Amino acid sequence: MGKPTHFVNLKRIELLSVCFFVCCFSLAQGGDFHIPDHVERPAPIDTLATLDKFTKIVLFEDFTWKYLDLGKPVFDHKTLYEGWDSSSIHAFKEVLLEDLPDEVTLILADSLQGFCCPISNKVRSRYAFRRIREHRGTDIALSTGDSIRVAFDGVVRVKETTRNTGGYGNLLVVRHSNGLETYYGHLSRFLADTGEVVKAGEVIGLGGNTGRSTGPHLHFEVRYKGKAFDPERIIDFENGTLRDSLFVLWKHYFSIYSHYGQTDDESLAASQRIIHTIRSGDTLGALAMKYGTTVRQLCSWNGISSGTTLRIGRRLIVR
Repeated sequence: MGKPTHFVNLKRIELLSVCFFVCCFSLAQGGDFHIPDHVERPAPIDTLATLDKFTKIVLFEDFTWKYLDLGKPVFDHKTLYEGWDSSSIHAFKEVLLEDLPDEVTLILADSLQGFCCPISNKVRSRYAFRRIREHRGTDIALSTGDSIRVAFDGVVRVKETTRNTGGYGNLLVVRHSNGLETYYGHLSRFLADTGEVVKAGEVIGLGGNTGRSTGPHLHFEVRYKGKAFDPERIIDFENGTLRDSLFVLWKHYFSIYSHYGQTDDESLAASQRIIHTIRSGDTLGALAMKYGTTVRQLCSWNGISSGTTLRIGRRLIVR
């Protein structure tokens, strides 16, 4: 026959009270009042949080306890906080595209830096030009309330609601030590705050449908020095994996027409396309003549037919 429930509860309360006193005494003394790690312990019965989320207290049946270090990420602050601005969604506005190197090699994950897919599911919409708007991210399907995890170790730079972000809805932007920033849009709830250190895999928010959205999903962006590139170049969202731990980022990847699946030659050619914004009176025939091509080629480049209505403001690839 087992012990009465009230006896077990009283023992737990007694143990927690003793541990609370010991912890307070230890902190007041600036020490770590516990049995050394080499001494054999009985089974643990509980884990308590501390003021530091990366440190827990493990309680044992014999009224002893120990700290559990969860490994707080360590960063080079000079690099991490370069151009830091928590009041602006996009950082590095003063950095021009032409000033960036033609290529930069980034370490995405290693023995000290982890990775976790923010959410693994079907991709609903990709990095591409949509109608008259650039979609500089990847939309991943989810249900409202699903956990959203931070991709890499970092610090939350921006936490803003729909009122201040427009189409992004409730948004978190996290700065990472390799120079990247990741964006998490349309959240229904924040679980991290500005300036907070976060570890890869930590839940930082819940998925939702806030902002300019046609249904629950995560809008995920990756930017380097404020410039966006296709997130699918580094993450396989459907399988929840990192494509490689080392990533070579070419300047032409920043083009909205450069995306995962292209060869580097195709990406470079796509980034050099000439784009025409439709104005009143424009026709496919006139545009073909102006840019030295054919109506058939214009239709092929833009995924339209010769009978498509050219709405003012739409952008077409013309060369």
